[in-house]
Amino acid sequence: MAIRPDRIAINPLQWVASPDGWLDPTLAPSLEHQLRTIRDAGITAVHSAVPADMAAGDYAAALADHGLTAAPGYVPVRLSTDEGEKRQFRANAARVADEHAALGVPTVFLALGMAKDAARVAHPAVGHDARRDRLEQARDLLAEIAGIIRAAGITPAFHPHVGTWAETDEETRFVLDTVDASLLGFGPDIGHLAWAGADAVQLVRDYADRVASVHIKDLDLSVASRAREEDLDYRASVLAGLWSEPGHGGADIDGFVRALPEDFDGWLIIEVDRGAQQTPEESVRLCGQWAAKYV
Repeated sequence: MAIRPDRIAINPLQWVASPDGWLDPTLAPSLEHQLRTIRDAGITAVHSAVPADMAAGDYAAALADHGLTAAPGYVPVRLSTDEGEKRQFRANAARVADEHAALGVPTVFLALGMAKDAARVAHPAVGHDARRDRLEQARDLLAEIAGIIRAAGITPAFHPHVGTWAETDEETRFVLDTVDASLLGFGPDIGHLAWAGADAVQLVRDYADRVASVHIKDLDLSVASRAREEDLDYRASVLAGLWSEPGHGGADIDGFVRALPEDFDGWLIIEVDRGAQQTPEESVRLCGQWAAKYV
């Protein structure tokens, strides 16, 4: 299948990779520096993340000044019994959906979020402490937030993520099988699914009609396997060298892309949660080299 060059984007997480194996947004350089580096790498679209002090129109103008366009962003939610937190999650979903509508981006990734002290962050990628009742609660939360996003005319794409209550193949299928396709699309991440031992290629084939956009993430499969076997926590797994730039790890990215439906019109969004050995700028350049195969 042919991938549209203007549908290849990057979420430049390598700039916010923290020394403890987590992500710290305060580490990011200026938006100008990020956009200039991404443009110079030959990538033409960027994961939408409108800064808190910037209107969506001004953000779009900043992208356009660098020859870039907006691509699907991300809405994380967590199970909570705190009504204040619940209101905050709903409000954030509505805000991000409205921003996507203003930016002309029809899809947003929807995922369960992580916390450093979460049980599955301590025991990631193995379906730790799996319970049907909690999975149903997670499903219900995702469906509720999906409804808020749909109300803005945006397609929410369910994004399984290691370290959350929806990380395994079985949990991914449960959510997709029990939430109507008219409400919730699919936004798989080959790296997170592979880390959890899932067959990302088969998942794309099985839910091809729901795949709205995808995350491209490469990884060292031997590190992923060892992390599961030795019960390494999330951050230790990352620091062991889990992630790499696309084409520099063992994920079947080509097979993943080939499995997308012939009429796929979504985005491939490159993510490198932690660059292998390069500076963030060099990591972005390598991402651009991988993206060039589709230009």
